[in-house]
Amino acid sequence: MADTLTEGLKSPWGAAALPDGDLLISSRDEATITRVDTETGRKTEIGSVPGVSSGGEGGLMGLALSPSFASDRQVYAYFTTGSDNRIARLRFDERAPAGRQLGAPDTVLRGIPKGGIHNGGRIAFGPDGMLYAGTGEAGETGLSQDPKSLGGKILRMTQEGRPAPDNPDSGSLVYSLGHRNVQGLAWDAEGRLWAAEFGQNTWDELNLIEPGKNYGWPEAEGKGGGPRFVDPVAQWRTEEASPSGIAYARGSIWMAGLRGERLWRIPLDGPEPVARPEAFLTEKYGRLRTVLPAEASGLWLITSETDGRGSPGGGDDRVLRLEVT
Repeated sequence: MADTLTEGLKSPWGAAALPDGDLLISSRDEATITRVDTETGRKTEIGSVPGVSSGGEGGLMGLALSPSFASDRQVYAYFTTGSDNRIARLRFDERAPAGRQLGAPDTVLRGIPKGGIHNGGRIAFGPDGMLYAGTGEAGETGLSQDPKSLGGKILRMTQEGRPAPDNPDSGSLVYSLGHRNVQGLAWDAEGRLWAAEFGQNTWDELNLIEPGKNYGWPEAEGKGGGPRFVDPVAQWRTEEASPSGIAYARGSIWMAGLRGERLWRIPLDGPEPVARPEAFLTEKYGRLRTVLPAEASGLWLITSETDGRGSPGGGDDRVLRLEVT
């Protein structure tokens, strides 16, 4: 079982851990960011992000802290507007009054395709200091194989939103292609990038991401796509997973399941699992959206019952803490 840190969150989506251990959590539908004290569970709204257009699977989604957050206080956010998905950075001023602690957004990337579905949304800084973004194909499957489109990709960029200088195609933000809807990004102890991806009706995927590689959608879903495409390292029936966030901890990838309403553990040894994936918390807390490492041997889990597809009960949505071994 997991312990509840706090409850009463509305459509929580992205999360980032502050240097003191507290969490910043985005509300997809309300376009706000809330600070959660990880000692007491106290919630404080720090501000809202202007220009967010919520609806369907869009809204205020992923959060990430600048690698130099201690000095620049920049919070990066991925969100949907009336015309596109974009990434902006906002300065977090803890000295300002609650509710007004976020500066004006400085857009670093615009033009990611938007749709009622498949907006991607996860962002994270890698060990190389570059910003990575998982995008969706916005329901237009042809975008995933189009190298000129930002949809259905994993993007890699500088803090200013420019293509990383050593990307596979110089001058392009595209790091990998052939994705349907990437919402989980994490690096293991050896610096390898892993990504979780929603399948359509058959297979959800956990992929080991290599620069310039093609992961098959819409030509392939799951394993067996042929030599042009990279097979997933692990796959699940969609009713068992529908994965969103992932995290690396204690030698395993941990994957939050929405439709599957469970947390998957995938033990790793090098680039391959060393044991069959194991499910935890099955149907105990409903839909699980986000997972991230906590201090010591723990994980933070964020539920997603108020996203329009769950069955919210008293207390939803919640932040949970789980000890792992």
